[in-house]
Amino acid sequence: MIRVLIADDQDMVRIGFRMILDAQDDIEVVADVADGIEAVRNARELRPDVCLLDIRMPGMDGLQVTKQLAGPDVADPLKVVVVTTFDLDEYVHTALQGGASGFLLKDAGPALLIEAIRAAARGDALVSPQITVRLLKHFGDQQPARRPAEQPSEPLTARELDVVKATARGLTNTEIGTELYLSLSTVKTHLASVQGKIGARNRVEIAAWAWRNGVVDDA
Repeated sequence: MIRVLIADDQDMVRIGFRMILDAQDDIEVVADVADGIEAVRNARELRPDVCLLDIRMPGMDGLQVTKQLAGPDVADPLKVVVVTTFDLDEYVHTALQGGASGFLLKDAGPALLIEAIRAAARGDALVSPQITVRLLKHFGDQQPARRPAEQPSEPLTARELDVVKATARGLTNTEIGTELYLSLSTVKTHLASVQGKIGARNRVEIAAWAWRNGVVDDA
């Protein structure tokens, strides 16, 4: 079972999310709370597999909660999916830096909500890939034109670059393997190598690095 915590200050959103998720055989909602302080307390106590966090909440906003539960200084980080109202929400970049592993639009629908939870739990695909790509591209476009490139500790191989580009386009590991004629284990090996070379903690940060540094072909 995938254990999920929901944090949102809108009662109808929490009720709706809970109804959708509880109807799945492999998902269990272990808590739903209306503010950030309760989200942190319950998450630390219950250790859910995935925390579904709204950005705007009383007490402590979703960005602060994300940093406390999944930030770079957290010894045993939790998986966090950030829920945002707008697909170019200026707060999403901060959530990414704070350790969020995925994004979801509130109006994305039940299928994408379920996909988001399962994807985050297995640490595989970007949540709602097309949305995430647009977000990352948007923030990549906002970088100063003369910003120095962020060089990896070791040069990426040609195959690793191919995998990075595919990841930044929102492809899942399975889709990357199909496109590049690689096995799933080989894709994962390349991603792990890239993470070490560029100092990324997850595939979202790999995609963000690719967009920031102009690695992705903007066709």
